[in-house]
Amino acid sequence: MAKIIECVPNFSEGQNEAVINGLVSVAKSVGGVTLLDHSSDASHNRSVFTLVGDEEGIQEVAFQLVKYASENIDMTKHHGEHPRMGATDVVPFIPIKDSSVEECIEISKKVAKRINDELNIPIFLYEDSASVPGRKNLARVRKGQFEGMPEKLLEEEWAPDFGERKIHPTAGITAVGARMPLVAFNVNLDTDDITIANKIAKIIRASGGGFKYAKGIGVMLEDRNIAQVSMNMVNFEGTPLYRTFETIRFEAKRYGVNIIGSEIIGLTPAKALIDCAEYYLQVEDFDYGKQVLENHLLG
Repeated sequence: MAKIIECVPNFSEGQNEAVINGLVSVAKSVGGVTLLDHSSDASHNRSVFTLVGDEEGIQEVAFQLVKYASENIDMTKHHGEHPRMGATDVVPFIPIKDSSVEECIEISKKVAKRINDELNIPIFLYEDSASVPGRKNLARVRKGQFEGMPEKLLEEEWAPDFGERKIHPTAGITAVGARMPLVAFNVNLDTDDITIANKIAKIIRASGGGFKYAKGIGVMLEDRNIAQVSMNMVNFEGTPLYRTFETIRFEAKRYGVNIIGSEIIGLTPAKALIDCAEYYLQVEDFDYGKQVLENHLLG
């Protein structure tokens, strides 16, 4: 493949293995597409898939996955820690090789229109595809979640970009857009007090006056009985992972709480982790382009 485009759809199902396996089968069924990774979290009740492919294949697989999710995930019965508004919550397209954000914006609009035309699921365009500045931030788009969305859609400024002012009765509403790569980065705390995670997340995220390229919420991992600061790092070079990690460590000490681990959801650019290694090892004058062996081998 000369041109490579990534798609990272998020589905509101992380517990039903039959549905998750069905999504995997659909992801593997389209030519010109490779499923690189998929992960599911029972507490979040959410699955994240990472696919790459050519322009035609990535559009088809995105649509087929949304279709399968709409037929097999009932949002009226969904409960989980992660905010969500649809069976397929979000479908981002990301330029990887010989492609551009502008091309991904056009792809997102084509897929969004087809989803609405054929599945009758309303669509918000978000991030770089946003029709107005207020829809760039996914958190603002998703505010109200599935339960509050019928009322939200009646507000003057919240008409869907595609579709009528009403949600699909079981599949809800979906956000589709284009963006640059982000890192889904979560930090686990040795406390069962969700209010502590919420307070720290507010300090971390840009909307709370924190780091410009960080989004964060506090969630409770019921299966482990611990609180978590769950983050999306939308520009890992502008705000590196170690910076939020160390800030969380510092703020947690205020409450007598420690970090007990962290996790990356889905795939991440290698540089995001190498930047952390450079920081913690205090490597001087490190040149990522020249000193990483794999960069030379992979070209």
